[in-house]
Amino acid sequence: MNSRERVIAAINREPVDRVPTDIWATPEVWAKLRDHFGEEADILAELRIDGMAVVSPDYIGPALPKLADGESVDFWGIRRKRVPHEGGAYNELSFYPLAEAETIADLDAYRWPTTDWFDYPALRDKAESVGRTRAVQCGYMAPFFYHNMLRGLEQSLVDPLEDPEITHAIVNRISDFFFDHHRCMFEACDGLIDIAQVTDDLGSQSGPLISLGLYQEFYAPHHKRFIDLCHEFGIKVFHHDDGSIRQFLPTLVELGIDILNPVQWTCPQMDMKELKSEFGDKVAFHGAIENQKILPFGTPDEVRAEVRHCIDALAGDGTGYILAPCHNLQVNTPVENIIAMYDEAWKYGK
Repeated sequence: MNSRERVIAAINREPVDRVPTDIWATPEVWAKLRDHFGEEADILAELRIDGMAVVSPDYIGPALPKLADGESVDFWGIRRKRVPHEGGAYNELSFYPLAEAETIADLDAYRWPTTDWFDYPALRDKAESVGRTRAVQCGYMAPFFYHNMLRGLEQSLVDPLEDPEITHAIVNRISDFFFDHHRCMFEACDGLIDIAQVTDDLGSQSGPLISLGLYQEFYAPHHKRFIDLCHEFGIKVFHHDDGSIRQFLPTLVELGIDILNPVQWTCPQMDMKELKSEFGDKVAFHGAIENQKILPFGTPDEVRAEVRHCIDALAGDGTGYILAPCHNLQVNTPVENIIAMYDEAWKYGK
């Protein structure tokens, strides 16, 4: 099997020759891996990672403002500022463009993105250039997350309780753009896209950020139409949700997600064997390798044991699991632990 065949088979819960693998990592980690393997090395090949090729359309819309002090702005008007931490830096949110909006008129005054701002014809060339040896991922639809970023996390959590009308209006407009934008991408690349993200961050380390009822009222209908759009084009739905999100899973599975990431099994009610038993006949799993203690602070032998632990729990039937860290590898993760993870996946995953 080549990498694409292996990944797609695992998603479809069909037999695989070995457990497929993927990687998410910060830029600092990629730099460490290049230092280790050589600047010109093919790191995915060195680590035998199947991975996914990600393509997106070029932005050709109105010129974005140039900001000072290391701050950047995207086409939503969301600003980020580079904040150093030990060994690296993160682009932290610094401005929420709809934070002060109080009325529908305020929403009308905001410049919402449109499909005119993107070069869809050129996207097909990108997808074709990848070839058919690696699964192609395209698209990211996250209405709750973008509600957070446009309003600020605290205000977005209060919105559904204080002002349902403006909440629906904000989420509807976010979602209408997502739907139109992704239909344009999918039509341009019809037959070339394997996976798209219909995702959100509904969970914390200890439990959900919002109630199931609020999710079902304000966000689930949009997830449903995004998922149906993906399936219309034969695209598998990748759903990312950090933390303890067990109570959402029956609804998400019913809505039609195909892949659940990151399976943060140390959080409450996220036992891997239980998840595999209850949902493994309907979804595949992606991630799971513990990334807060074991990968950064464990020994290579402990990392290898964690790989076996996750494979046993999520691929005990021989399929339905794509092994990866449960979030981006961080700069404090030793290279020898990264090598141990993928080497053990290669050996034990067979």
